[in-house]
Amino acid sequence: MFSRIIPFSGPPRTLALAQLTNSIGDGAYYVCSALYFIRIAGLSPTQVGFGLTLSWAVGSLAGVPLGHLADRRGPRGTAVLLAVATGSAVGSFLFVRSFALFVVVACLYASCQCGLSAARQALLAGLVDRARRTEIRSYLQATVNAGLAIGAALGGAALSLDTEEAYLAVLAMDAVSFLLSALVLLRLPAMPPSPAAAPGRPALEVLRDRPYALVSFLNMITLLNMPLLSLVIPLWIVQRTEAPTWTVSALLVLNTLSVVFFQVRVARRVRDLTTASRSVRQAGVVMLASCAAFALSAAGSSAWVAGVVLLVAACLQVFGEMLQASGAWEIGFDLAPPDRQGQYQGFFGTGASVARMLGPLLLTTLIVTWGTPGWLLLGGLFLGAGFAMGPAVRWAERTRAARSAPVVIDVGSGVI
Repeated sequence: MFSRIIPFSGPPRTLALAQLTNSIGDGAYYVCSALYFIRIAGLSPTQVGFGLTLSWAVGSLAGVPLGHLADRRGPRGTAVLLAVATGSAVGSFLFVRSFALFVVVACLYASCQCGLSAARQALLAGLVDRARRTEIRSYLQATVNAGLAIGAALGGAALSLDTEEAYLAVLAMDAVSFLLSALVLLRLPAMPPSPAAAPGRPALEVLRDRPYALVSFLNMITLLNMPLLSLVIPLWIVQRTEAPTWTVSALLVLNTLSVVFFQVRVARRVRDLTTASRSVRQAGVVMLASCAAFALSAAGSSAWVAGVVLLVAACLQVFGEMLQASGAWEIGFDLAPPDRQGQYQGFFGTGASVARMLGPLLLTTLIVTWGTPGWLLLGGLFLGAGFAMGPAVRWAERTRAARSAPVVIDVGSGVI
């Protein structure tokens, strides 16, 4: 099993171990944090929802400048610093007992998380051969899912105890996990910082790269599948289908294990921008089929028929998720200038932050309120974004080629 989630020795294995370390803590945190903030910190559900939405909005804005910092100061040192800062932010939640302090700490936490993600992607881009980036990124994703599953089990144990001490122990464990991750990252070789921008070249070049912005926007649409499994599908199962409630846990386990065992295999099909665009396009088709199957699960009155339909829909959903992720990683890496990977990965990663921020409200309105038409509309969005990715990537390739084309001087006519 470990060969499926831990890559070969060297920097890839160190990166995987660093992410495994803090994903275990994160898994426990994700399970327990909402109840901790409400029952122990004394916040209302509305305050928690607003604070988390605001924090991810701030985090999405912080990703680019923190990614730029990784380019200019070196990604390893920046990643270590941001891992320590993230751990400190999680540790600060232990002392949160007011809404104002919660908002401040949540914004710090989200900003450091987004910056840490950008710095790690810059490390991966710099330490791994271009031809193997997507494959190694798939290993890291499998590692993260395995760690989240382990952490979720630990968080479940804390939930069963339902005591203040148990919740505080989970938060402390998550904080320590980031500090341990920082120590693991120190084992990576140092990478030289990128040179300062040449005269006339903007420091935050990604903010002016319109083709890359379009590609990132389309990726953000496809990432709306993120809140599906954690929020929308459980509500759909409980409120709209006859399936037993334990189906929610079964589908979560199915998704996690599928990514652990099959993400690397799916990613091996992606070798360049052409195959990456094809993978995202196929993901759009599969996600449309998944949405249609989820809509169909509400028809009829048989619990077992509903359960079988939900199982098919979940299998399609996770397959589409793996196809989308594999293509998106290749596109995000390959279209970024080698010396600007940090800021470009920070910008590309805003899709995940925006999906976390807007996804719950948008998808609960579409799915839980509208029902079948909402599912079909969401599937149409996935399909449209998947088919639009290919032309957007080709536009970005043409723009990149034009920027890197050498200047030819006609000495005879004096025309440049």
